[in-house]
Parts: sequence; C-alpha cells; structure tokens
Amino acid sequence: MPLTRDQALQQLHSWTTNISLLGHARAVEIVMRAAASKYGGDTEVWGMTGLLHDADYDQWPEDHPKRIVDWLREQGEEEMAYAVSFHQTKWGLSPKTMMDKALLACDELAGFVIACCLVRPEGIATLEPKSVKKKLKDKAFAAKVDREIIRRSVEILGVDFDEHIGFVIEALKPHAEELGIAGKK
Repeated sequence: MPLTRDQALQQLHSWTTNISLLGHARAVEIVMRAAASKYGGDTEVWGMTGLLHDADYDQWPEDHPKRIVDWLREQGEEEMAYAVSFHQTKWGLSPKTMMDKALLACDELAGFVIACCLVRPEGIATLEPKSVKKKLKDKAFAAKVDREIIRRSVEILGVDFDEHIGFVIEALKPHAEELGIAGKK
C-alpha cells in the first residue's frame, strides 16, 4: 500500500521538532507539488518526497539522509528513497528521474528564497528573481547555503536559472501566511 501524506507527516514529526526544519519541509513539499504539476510527476509522491527529504536531519545530522532513506525503503517507496539519496550530493549519485533533479533544484533554493523573504518588509509579495540573485552574490547572507549546489542543481534540471527562481517564488506565494513570509502588514 502506498505511503500516505498522514503517514509521512507522522514520521516527520516523530523525528523532527525543530520549527525551522518543519517549515523548510513544508516549503519544499509545496514547491515539489508545483514541480510535479510542471514536469508531469505525481503531486502526492513528489510532495511527500519534499516533505520527508530532511526528516532525519534534526536528530541525526551526521547520518543524514540514511535513516529516512532506509525508512522509505521499508515502506516500499524506492523512488522517493532514491530522490532523497540523490539530494545528498556528497553521495555522488546520478539522477534517474525528473523527481530526483527537481528535489535537488528546489530544496536549497526554497530555503534561500524564504531567507530572502524574511529580511524584506513586504516578504514574498514583491520578491523577484533579480533580488534573489543579488542575495546569492552576498556570501555573508545565509552563509550556510551552498551557492554552487543551487547553480549546479538548476543546470541538472535543465531550466533557465531566472525562470526557476521565479517558479519557486510563485509556488511559495500562495502559502506566504502559513510559511511566515508574508511580510509586515
């Protein structure tokens, strides 16, 4: 029986208590659902992959993503497990599916876009790709974000960089209140 979103949420919450990581999981789920619609994937599978991709990071950062990959395989979700494995670039895997490529291209960028929104009075409402690109050049801003992974992942996805940034922004906009990126009213 395929994994349900309720089961995925239960697993995420059993391993993750950090509010920022839970917000990141939700943001990547949102963007992955939009990516599934754009690239012809299964919105439920892609969304749950985004939701769970960092589920083990809070408790076991040194093992990440081994535990969530093992758990997904136990559930019979090999496609999801592989996408989560591929997003760990240190493992040196090659992408097999569009979902693999999309998860890598949406993960770091979604987090970076949210960081951009949090320093803007108007949040995501007026955010444009050029503003995100300007922040990417500022190495002190969101310093832990690997800019090279962002650049390479969009190349692997095979899309225009500015268009992909715009896609991530537009996917997140309808969820601005939920994600805390609506800005100050």
